[in-house]
Amino acid sequence: MRIISGTHKGKVLNPPKGLPSRPTTDFAKTGLFNILNNRIDYEETRVLDLCCGTGNISFEFASRGVQHITCVDMHATCLKYISETAKALNFSGFTTFKADAFKFLEKNEDTFDLIFVDPPYAAEWIEQISDVVFNKDILTESGLLIIEHGDKTDLSEKKNFKEKRNYGNVNFSIFINDLNSKDAKTQS
Repeated sequence: MRIISGTHKGKVLNPPKGLPSRPTTDFAKTGLFNILNNRIDYEETRVLDLCCGTGNISFEFASRGVQHITCVDMHATCLKYISETAKALNFSGFTTFKADAFKFLEKNEDTFDLIFVDPPYAAEWIEQISDVVFNKDILTESGLLIIEHGDKTDLSEKKNFKEKRNYGNVNFSIFINDLNSKDAKTQS
């Protein structure tokens, strides 16, 4: 696992063995951030990383200048690794929560510009996450929701779905909060 761009480009991260996670591949991460480079201002973006695992995506955001990153995972060992690594890399602005994704969303009162969700590919609730995010109104106007999933998941009929990108075995379904913005479709 490595950071592919930004202030810590090339930094190899070695999470401890046995963490209950599946880090996003460098190939898929490169593709995702190539899309985001043209859509967001990293320094002005507030990120929520649900089911954050090793923090692979969060560290990439931090390296690119994101100042506010909230990491949520059910596993304390993952959050401990993220906190220790963020401190070692001098990344500030990381907040971690040990919680189930749905319980976090239910209690959350913050808003985010980008929400990245990387649940286990076999999670039965993966098709419900976008409904909860949009019903809770926690994405800013024209904010992005990105859900990583396997080949068998199809989210294209969900509200605010804009596109799906495939990078090998990794798929990203991208949603835009365009409820309040007539121009959101032209930004995709």
